[in-house]
Amino acid sequence: MADLTELEQASLTEIPHPSLPEGSSLYGDTKVFPDYKAENGETYFTLVHGIAHESSVSFVAILQATRALRKGFESAIYFYGPGSLNCLATRGFPTTGNSAFPGEHNINNSLKTFIAEGGKVFCCRFGLSLHGAREEDLIEGVIPTHPLDVQDALIHYARKGAIINSTYMF
Repeated sequence: MADLTELEQASLTEIPHPSLPEGSSLYGDTKVFPDYKAENGETYFTLVHGIAHESSVSFVAILQATRALRKGFESAIYFYGPGSLNCLATRGFPTTGNSAFPGEHNINNSLKTFIAEGGKVFCCRFGLSLHGAREEDLIEGVIPTHPLDVQDALIHYARKGAIINSTYMF
């Protein structure tokens, strides 16, 4: 251990670390709302306008859409603006598919799972173009869309009575 000053040592020992042994419960596990499942024909639609790896918003939105899919909802995700970058299969360093850090491919892997389990993923071509990404760089199964489709997709799913989860990040 590094040589500590008297004040550093005092600060370090004021509160015991860790104050709880590993495995201690910090929070209760009571689920307040029922674990709803889809009723016949129900839809769950997610809009994502968040940059991959810049926050957890995009990743959590994918996880929520996957959970809805597994509950029996017809589930679709629409990536637009900078959110389109989440759909790139060309992520990796030093080559595509290699993770430069743990979790670099969480989004890719989660989208592949979502598609494989029957979810639809849409990606705005204009969002790709804003960042120099190419349509051929999309994860297999991602459906490219016209910029005007963002609004019409929202209308389409709203008219279907979808539960709409819209995430937005600058």
